[in-house]
Amino acid sequence: MSRWRPATPKSSPYITAPGYRRLEIELKALWERRADVTQHLAAAAAEGDRSENAEYLYRKKELRGIDRRIRYLQKRLPLLTVVDQAPKPGDRVFFGAWVTLEDEAGNETTYRIVGADEIDTQRGWISVDAPLARALLKKAIDDEVSVATPGGLARWFVVAVRYGEGE
Repeated sequence: MSRWRPATPKSSPYITAPGYRRLEIELKALWERRADVTQHLAAAAAEGDRSENAEYLYRKKELRGIDRRIRYLQKRLPLLTVVDQAPKPGDRVFFGAWVTLEDEAGNETTYRIVGADEIDTQRGWISVDAPLARALLKKAIDDEVSVATPGGLARWFVVAVRYGEGE
């Protein structure tokens, strides 16, 4: 059995302005943390036998994780397109929209459509690449949205669309 897997599809290059700032701040903090970890790693390496030195092994692993994230952010940030303006007639769903949906039972849920680097399910932020977000794009109030889920076809009605930073 081979280990080959098809490449994952590239995520959309869109991000909100606050999301972009958060990534920049994260990158800066990672560089500062890397300097601290490197200093601790050098101290642990000076202690002697590295094969049995838990501090040394831990710091090497931590440094690899930091370097991996730094590499990702350095490649990703130049590719991102910051979307900081709402579309002019703000009555349709596009990137950055807060969308309130009502299911067939009358339960309301609010989602925000954001970039792949900003996903936060606790806050209701879903990726523009998610099946629900793709189904919602260009919809207006009172439109019906159907999405195939593992539990079957789910249907919602768009109740409200708004733009802005507030939750």
